[in-house]
Amino acid sequence: MMPANAKRETTKRKIEVEASSGNIFEDLGLPDAAERLAKAEMARALRKIIINKQWTQRRAAEALHIASSDVSDLMRGKLARFSRERLERFLTALGMDVHIRVGPRRPGKKRASVTVEFLGGL
Repeated sequence: MMPANAKRETTKRKIEVEASSGNIFEDLGLPDAAERLAKAEMARALRKIIINKQWTQRRAAEALHIASSDVSDLMRGKLARFSRERLERFLTALGMDVHIRVGPRRPGKKRASVTVEFLGGL
């Protein structure tokens, strides 16, 4: 135990920081990074809608025509069993429009991407 008046020796270490691509899944080198990010963002929107409506998981399951355990997985971000198309169906079932825009890759980007943009009302 150090006496209260003792000076602590600090070690200065360089911390390497790498700029993010904007997609954590790509930064981690995971396959299908754009698809994973799109699914995660759609699940985030679903979670926010369910919370804003103050629904129980049972009520959300009824609205989405799925099991309560599936809603639990959605709320916790366990998305392996959900396709992007299925998440899109859930969003439309909750009264959300889903827009898909197609355009050329932005200059300077190595790969084309899939993005989810939240509009008003969420």
